Amino acid sequence: MAVEPSVLEVVAVPALSDNYIWLVHDSASGETVVVDPGEAAPALAAAEERGWTITQVWNTHWHPDHVGGNAAIRAATDARITGPAAEAGKIGTLDVALSEGDPIRIGDVVGTIIAVGAHTAGHIAIHLPSEAIVFTGDTLFAMGCGRLFEGTPADMFGALAKLAALPGETRVYCGHEYTVANGRYAVVAEPDNADARAALAESERLRAAGLPTLPTTIGAERATNPFVRARTADELGRRRLAKDGFKG
Repeated sequence: MAVEPSVLEVVAVPALSDNYIWLVHDSASGETVVVDPGEAAPALAAAEERGWTITQVWNTHWHPDHVGGNAAIRAATDARITGPAAEAGKIGTLDVALSEGDPIRIGDVVGTIIAVGAHTAGHIAIHLPSEAIVFTGDTLFAMGCGRLFEGTPADMFGALAKLAALPGETRVYCGHEYTVANGRYAVVAEPDNADARAALAESERLRAAGLPTLPTTIGAERATNPFVRARTADELGRRRLAKDGFKG
């Protein structure tokens, strides 16, 4: 099904070693959101370069490489900082704490919070259904998923099932450029998966050209991601353990 172009402009801002900060701009309202700023300077510079005014920060989870820029961005812009209610005690800069089903807004675009605790216990995803966009932090990656630092395979199985149930055209903006490494494991986990082999080749081509491999889509992840495609929590757990030690 064809997807109408989003009213939002989403820009990838590389940060730290392999993070992506996402700038989300709504031209109608003039609002700009920074998603998961591990550091402030790249986000501030990217917004200034475009003449955008940062009004909000959205955090998906508490890890420092996703919230480390919060305080400096707020000091520079007076932006309002929103993040997971279940991790409010770990994110000292939060102004707004949200849980599953709560609304979130940029301009006239209203999204909703999806609880996807597994990588961290209170991790959230931010879904903007009218724009076919979801920000997944470190839960769902292109051809991968996050390590289970605070959750179980069953937690991740449930979290990925929620995300995989979104419309296939939904664009997935995650927190790291891990696609090539994930793809190299995916073709070992599912050696007969031609879609995964093709996705790996395309990701290698993009990275060789210095380009991001993201966003991916929910439909692509259903076809290529060995964790989304795991039939049980136990199978996901075995694959996650294998990926943790994978050197391919």
